[in-house]
Amino acid sequence: MIETPYLLFLGDASDQLAAKVAQGIKDWRPEFALGQFRMEGCKADMKLPDMDLNEAKAAGAKTLVIGVANRGGVISPAWKKVLIQALEEGFDLASGLHNLLRDEEDLAAVAKACGRTLHDVRVPSVKYPIANGVKRSGKRCLAVGTDCSVGKMYTALAMDAEMRAQGMKSTFRATGQTGILITGDGVPLDAVVADFMAGSIEYLTPDNDDDHWDLIEGQGSLFHVSYSGVTMALVHGGQPDALILCHEPTREHMRGLPGYALPTLEALRDVALTLAKVANPDCVVVGISVNTQHMSEEEAVAYLGRVETEMGLPAVDPFRHGAARLVEALANL
Repeated sequence: MIETPYLLFLGDASDQLAAKVAQGIKDWRPEFALGQFRMEGCKADMKLPDMDLNEAKAAGAKTLVIGVANRGGVISPAWKKVLIQALEEGFDLASGLHNLLRDEEDLAAVAKACGRTLHDVRVPSVKYPIANGVKRSGKRCLAVGTDCSVGKMYTALAMDAEMRAQGMKSTFRATGQTGILITGDGVPLDAVVADFMAGSIEYLTPDNDDDHWDLIEGQGSLFHVSYSGVTMALVHGGQPDALILCHEPTREHMRGLPGYALPTLEALRDVALTLAKVANPDCVVVGISVNTQHMSEEEAVAYLGRVETEMGLPAVDPFRHGAARLVEALANL
């Protein structure tokens, strides 16, 4: 188990979105987020107390969590200095990066010498099967996006919280590092060998009660040339009964791909639904989740209204306005 509370390491994050791991923990497990550690040049801010290692230790922090998801998941030399110092001062380390803590010889040596623990959450712990496509009992909802980091995890978490509040049977199924750090369980999908990715999602969402919903955390985008493979595994392995379309309307281009524009919601609906029907012919699109964090309240309401009229589906920002209408759409299936 990863000891809490956490000191969230933001490093030299280039923007707020680069620190999405820290943001997710702060928003969904605020009781774990004691403070933040920012290096020179950091452009992210969780609005938590800025602490150095000594201050955080005195305040009771147990684990330094790398809250940055950089491209490629690399631990830089500048980060390394802080991580080594943290181990020496009595912190455990937790990370969801592709660059594993345990593979860094100097970190592993210091951790062993200091009696500290290195937690790599992006390491599959199960020998997953190859997907078989057999229909499972229970119901499943998958969030699919026009791009990476548009709010798929937040959508599933918000819907799960609303369903539980209404007394419905639901489970949030984490498929990425942030979701796993928030819930303590899940499949690190992008670290699973390709042939077993869809099977890992079948494993994650097994047979269940007929009125139970699995809310599956989406990853990547079918339209993102870097990460579409992981999305495809979710679409087929998840065998969803319902899809929620997720979008962030202020993006000028796909995340990390300046030469690629975001697809329209209509294009996402048509492509995602066509592919989902391969595994579940009864799958339907039930709603739209829009990340309006960069809009004023007036702009957000107006935009959501236009999308709802154009698409003929409930369109909401579930983090800003609540997920009740999306949950209602599922309940009506």
